Amino acid sequence: MKQYTTLLTELSNGILLIYINREDKLNALNGAVIGELNEAIDEIYSNDEIKGVIITGKGSKSFVAGADINEFKGLTEEEGKRLAQRGHDVFDKIEICPKPIIAAVNGFALGGGCELAMACHIRIASENAKFGQPEVKLGLIPGYGGTQRLTQLIGKGKALELMMTADIIDAACAEKLGLVNDVVQTVELIDTCKAMLEKILSMSPHAINQVIQSVYAHFKDGIDGFDTEIELFGKCVTTNDFVEGTTAFLEKRKPVFTGK
Repeated sequence: MKQYTTLLTELSNGILLIYINREDKLNALNGAVIGELNEAIDEIYSNDEIKGVIITGKGSKSFVAGADINEFKGLTEEEGKRLAQRGHDVFDKIEICPKPIIAAVNGFALGGGCELAMACHIRIASENAKFGQPEVKLGLIPGYGGTQRLTQLIGKGKALELMMTADIIDAACAEKLGLVNDVVQTVELIDTCKAMLEKILSMSPHAINQVIQSVYAHFKDGIDGFDTEIELFGKCVTTNDFVEGTTAFLEKRKPVFTGK
């Protein structure tokens, strides 16, 4: 694995653990973090040793407490668009990554931090986690996909309420709304994420990839998710994983998948 300045990475048993490593800044996103996240995601796509990913924040207080507002000062309209587009590009790569990515939300997940968590396939939060899109307090709107992903996850009415009031919600409320999949004790957070990934990774890698592509097809302009599902189901039945899975089921044994 490449060594990064703003990220710490640990690869063990096929699971890559990525820490946003700006603990003194509550792991706020700046240009360097976004750039290195982009590089790390590219490596996830290309490195066959990486089977699944956990993204979290360094320390116990914050996942990512937002964007680094110092970088927003004096931006022109075009510079603002480029800033937002860069975040979209990286978070879109996370969202459609063929390998499962879990956000281990350990503390504040505000603004860009909430948007990063929402781009991941699954979100597991510690009891002290806090979520919000408070950009209107700065005269802004969420710029890294938050207006869309928050609405998709919790519905239009509640998403509009949270974005317009800038309210911050706790982990229990986030779970009730469907923003997070589960809430656990802080000391159990990473182990819980690893256990879920290990369960996912015991399934067909090819099928997991197709599930991800089918689900997110629904949210792409001009694409019928049902048509995508039909197409990808057809492709699945031609794979070695399908043959192995069905054979193992009939033989009443555990399948050994190769991702082919």
